[in-house]
Amino acid sequence: MVGYAVGLGNVWRFPYLTYQNGGGAFLIPYTLMLALAGLPLFFMECSLGQFASQGPVSIWRILPLFQGVGITMVIISTFVTIYYNVIIAYALYYLFASFQQVLPWSDCFSWADESCSKTRIVSDCNTTLHGQIIHANYSFVTGNNLTCINGTISYKPVQFPSEQYWNKVTLQRSSGLDETGRIVWYLALCLLLSWIIIAAALFKGIKSSGKVVYFTALFPYFILFILLVRGATLEGALDGIEYYIGRQSNITKLMEAEVWKDAATQIFYSLSVAWGGLVALSSYNKFHNNCYSDAILVCVTNCATSVFAGFAIFSILGHMAFLSERPVSEVVDSGFELAFVAYPEALSKLPVSPLWSFLFFFMLLLLGLDSQFATIETLTTTIQDIYPTVMKKLRMPITLGLCIVFFFLGLICVTQAGIYWVNLIDHFCAGWGILIAAVLEIVGIVYIYGGNRFIEDIEMMIGKKSRLFWLWWRICWFFITPVLLMAILVWSLITFENPTYGSVLYPTWGTAVGWCMIIFCVIWIPIVAIVKIVKAEGNIVQRIVSCCRPAANWGPYLESHRGERYSHIVDPQKKKEHEIPTVSAIIYKQH
Repeated sequence: MVGYAVGLGNVWRFPYLTYQNGGGAFLIPYTLMLALAGLPLFFMECSLGQFASQGPVSIWRILPLFQGVGITMVIISTFVTIYYNVIIAYALYYLFASFQQVLPWSDCFSWADESCSKTRIVSDCNTTLHGQIIHANYSFVTGNNLTCINGTISYKPVQFPSEQYWNKVTLQRSSGLDETGRIVWYLALCLLLSWIIIAAALFKGIKSSGKVVYFTALFPYFILFILLVRGATLEGALDGIEYYIGRQSNITKLMEAEVWKDAATQIFYSLSVAWGGLVALSSYNKFHNNCYSDAILVCVTNCATSVFAGFAIFSILGHMAFLSERPVSEVVDSGFELAFVAYPEALSKLPVSPLWSFLFFFMLLLLGLDSQFATIETLTTTIQDIYPTVMKKLRMPITLGLCIVFFFLGLICVTQAGIYWVNLIDHFCAGWGILIAAVLEIVGIVYIYGGNRFIEDIEMMIGKKSRLFWLWWRICWFFITPVLLMAILVWSLITFENPTYGSVLYPTWGTAVGWCMIIFCVIWIPIVAIVKIVKAEGNIVQRIVSCCRPAANWGPYLESHRGERYSHIVDPQKKKEHEIPTVSAIIYKQH
């Protein structure tokens, strides 16, 4: 679960958001949103999967009317799987490119154009000539041994070598989504290699991937620590850290709604809730495993990793700003630009730069792989729940087949327009669909299945807890978390903008494709609900009510645990009101 939750966003998004939203002050809304939105959902999904030992689709035996929510989660995970592995392919390419004495993006080599420069180039300025102030080209100023007047210098727009290497060499980027171009063969090979690694790790399902993840989840911390120690010893590192979380923290930023929205969004996406993966992974837990402590541990580890990564990132960016004589704000970025432009540029300025570059991209590779392992496991778990006999006999061929299909589907993302497709899928699929699924998930379980009944189910696994223990979780599940998620969803819809990549606008048909993808993901929610109602018996009200009750086969997977549940409720020595047999208890007794 740590490997699944801790991913690329912890390294390439959180540090930038912290810098942008007031530095250390941002940790206040971030921590609050963890407690109010992230942790309650995380604990709910862990408990849900562990209780029934089912994947994200079959788990909706708890509420058949909402089974489409599980299908939506799986489809979104499928879309994300396709483009996420392309990012891993980028990391592999840079990893291999680091095996050179001189990093290929360290200078403007043969692939560069005239706008490539490692330093800023003066365009023009004001100068004094024969007692008069004139505005002149810099070539005229230097040619006549004149000097520029301070504060009047204009610079030419230039690009760092790392930026041009990313666009011209790595991506061979076309002008836009309209110009697909050819497949970039070395990226296609890296994509193939990443799928081979994933297929090899998953050949025995959760048993093999569980062992591999001990390395892929833990080793990135070792690399982050090395990068932090190296960065802290560099000149200018303190300036970078101060921009990140130091004296320049701006507490007044907390008055801006955007800051709170960024904190809630980052927590929500960082913990990987509502993707189906947490339900799938926790379904393999032993029934009496303490899923409560698991949820606390994983969430705290995830957030601590984000903060820790920020120090490693900003210390080296501070050194880069010092060397290029620019403010830190001009070298900071997020996403692809941080991972494949700004940070590689900073690493290229270090002694023994190939070593640091290798370590950084190896870390990105591991962060991406263990998240990808869990996502593929989500899909195979779903298939196993629906076709258990087939999956038991043909697990390896099915897993291999999935990897092959996803490789071919991902080839569009390694064309010359590939980065535009990656950005498009991320913009649409990894946004609203997940929020809609999360809102319906918590509303369905708390308000239809019953929050108190769900708490009884959890107590069956982790033992009886006091009313005070459940007070916080009841407040979050019944009110705060659903309201926060709705607020994020509404905010996202209101502030929606057409996708762009840098300054490149998407064509109308590209935006339409994005809308089609998100509609395809969420349309299953009403479709499945209608099918369930049509198949039910009685008048329309009776049909809806029956679809809102747990299915006859809902409950713990093992018969012994079902009996345990019933005896726990009807023990004659227990006479408290909340221990009277419920509908679910009667169902367990009958089956």
